[in-house]
Amino acid sequence: METLERIIAEHPFFAGLDPYYINLLTGCAANVRFDSGTYIFKEGEEANEFYLIRAGKVALEIFPPQRKPIMLATLGDGEILGWSWLLPPYQWKCHAHAIEPVRAIALDGKCLRGKCEQNHDLGYELLKRFGQIMELRLAATLLQLVDVYSNGRK
Repeated sequence: METLERIIAEHPFFAGLDPYYINLLTGCAANVRFDSGTYIFKEGEEANEFYLIRAGKVALEIFPPQRKPIMLATLGDGEILGWSWLLPPYQWKCHAHAIEPVRAIALDGKCLRGKCEQNHDLGYELLKRFGQIMELRLAATLLQLVDVYSNGRK
């Protein structure tokens, strides 16, 4: 039987996480679905959750003034969506929309922040894991920028 606790424990992001912490996370979790074309969040909105993508694809975009939207990344099965819930001012820095139907586990950021305040070891463990995601996404974005701005230059 698929339970939230089992789904969270088996998600790659939480590989090797102590079962005690998995139990704490499960108390903040819910199944969610997004139809294709649905905005999951928009830049500037309050960020109070993050998502474990189980199935589907999500586009991360920014909307520079007087320019076309720029796609930063496409996320899919087994990936994490959102880290703005973790650090003040708890606001999304980009838009995220489902480019195909998405099934995910939503984790309530306010609930998790409270649990991290009570259990600093949990907070440190989450911060280390999100730090790795941030580093990988920053590196991918920098490669995109190099590709865009060096295109045609020799």
